[in-house]
Amino acid sequence: MSVARQVVVEADGGSRGNPGPAGYGAVVIDPATGEPLAEAAEYIGVATNNVAEYRGLIAGLTAAKALFPDAGDALRVHVRMDSKLVVEQMSGRWKIKHPDMKPLAARAAAILPPSSVTYEWIPRAQNKHADRLANEAMDAGRDGRTWEASASTAALDTPSARTASAPPPVQGPPGDQAAGAARARAALAAARGAAAPEGLFPMPGAQEPEPPVEAAPVTGTAAPAAEPSAAPGAEPSAAPAPEPSEAPVAPAPDSSAAPVASAPESAATPQTGWGSAPDLGAPATLVLLRHGETALTPQKRFSGSGGTDPELSATGRDQAERAAAHFAALGTVQEIVSSPLRRCRETAAAVAARLGLDVHVDEGLRETDFGAWEGLTFGEVRERHGDDLTAWLASPDAAPTGGGESFAEVAGRVAAARDRIVARYAGRTVLLVTHVTPIKTLVRLALGAPPEALFRMELSAASISAVAYYGDGNASVRLLNDTSHLR
Repeated sequence: MSVARQVVVEADGGSRGNPGPAGYGAVVIDPATGEPLAEAAEYIGVATNNVAEYRGLIAGLTAAKALFPDAGDALRVHVRMDSKLVVEQMSGRWKIKHPDMKPLAARAAAILPPSSVTYEWIPRAQNKHADRLANEAMDAGRDGRTWEASASTAALDTPSARTASAPPPVQGPPGDQAAGAARARAALAAARGAAAPEGLFPMPGAQEPEPPVEAAPVTGTAAPAAEPSAAPGAEPSAAPAPEPSEAPVAPAPDSSAAPVASAPESAATPQTGWGSAPDLGAPATLVLLRHGETALTPQKRFSGSGGTDPELSATGRDQAERAAAHFAALGTVQEIVSSPLRRCRETAAAVAARLGLDVHVDEGLRETDFGAWEGLTFGEVRERHGDDLTAWLASPDAAPTGGGESFAEVAGRVAAARDRIVARYAGRTVLLVTHVTPIKTLVRLALGAPPEALFRMELSAASISAVAYYGDGNASVRLLNDTSHLR
């Protein structure tokens, strides 16, 4: 008769570039003592984070089975990982649609009887041992070596082995933006002594999320050369307003003649500065995808939440598919949240279909209601509602003609949506599919910039931006208006 055995498997995987040089790590732990019973790690060449995570799971289950070959069906394995994708897919709650994941999931499922294995998602901070093993494997691959268990120091990174005075190590593969930022904060905190100057390099932010350093999506800030650059609600360029190019181009307001008043943002702007204890966890990363073109976009007409709710055009659908292919290749997105408007939901659906994820809707991500200006070009608004337009350009508290929303009102609901999303999806990389004004507002608030900054940003249809939010209240703008995936 087989003797019942219980073990815990902690596994992790990472990719420096995603896809890029990748490796995995896994450790089998005695649940009674917390002692590691076996370790496994390997450099696997160029792969995505998700592939590396699955390889780590396979290695961990294989190691557990090898430790107790005679246990048979009596072996019980509790898997703990910081990859929500792997945990949810292996638990059967999420469908496995990506072709690269299906054979890996099947391979993992065949190692032990399904009834013998349970899965639990844990924050990255609780998966340090496996994370360290994965990084050791990637370091070995970088140096042309093979990872060897005898040379591993990963076990020294576990909570029980740490001294009370030693700060917890920063998570994330070397060179990762999240890890780099956290190391800088840790160094500042350690060197502070009497406390660093309050507000040193202040960066407003929100809260903290986690997993595969999938935090930093794309890099670069490509923007089409032929786009106009200053218009309220004008397409790609300068205005926070109308949807995409869904509003004609207008010159940015003259701040010297008509300064834009600052709207109260006590609730909209998180705390700033590095004066308090730093957050060393991986940040919550909001990847901001502007929806694809509609018929109104190339005409630069105001298209907000009070208009006809247009669908994507043929060009817009192609842009959505290109964005979907881009995110599938990266393998970093773990959650998708969309504006309720049709053009965003259609764009989000294209990405979700490639990633095998559900789309959640948040009303706070909808575009500005442009009132009587909906469907008009900037020139038409200037002719019909000139005084209202002038006031709107000069103050964030001024609303479009006919009961539309002011930028101050939009900032309030966008900040509330940001806080909800960061809190709900702590430890995740979340794709927000939304519009010009919400994206520019999130970037502006993260930078602590004044309202008129909305008129000084370029945002093309289907462009990608990104903001990372740390648990200590700081934020970091990582990307703005990247369109490289559309070329």
